[in-house]
Amino acid sequence: MRHRRESWVCSFCAMRNDLEVRTKRFALEVIAFVASLKRSKAADVITHQLLKSATSIGANYREAARAQSRDDFIYKLAICEKEAGETEYWLELLAESRLGDATHCETLLRECRELIAILVTSSRTAKARR
Repeated sequence: MRHRRESWVCSFCAMRNDLEVRTKRFALEVIAFVASLKRSKAADVITHQLLKSATSIGANYREAARAQSRDDFIYKLAICEKEAGETEYWLELLAESRLGDATHCETLLRECRELIAILVTSSRTAKARR
């Protein structure tokens, strides 16, 4: 029994670390994307919001991974989900307004949607184990 618990703990730690790395990489990709955009009043407003929400996903996930309780973990994951959803919205606006490169926007949108799916699944699993 002890071996199984240790194995689960190691798996959770590895997954947590992977997602921390992935959310940070996503934030860095968004930062590079925003830096490459042509400046305009519309782009400045949208990219300001995009930078705030995209960088917040990883920061909040890092907080969730260090939560004090399961309820705290669930609460912080919900914040990550909300920030990821907002990030998806701003990326959609950039893509549909043609302010950003369509291919790059689509790549970022795909990764954002994958992060949302992972976060939602993690949240549901944590809630089921309450």
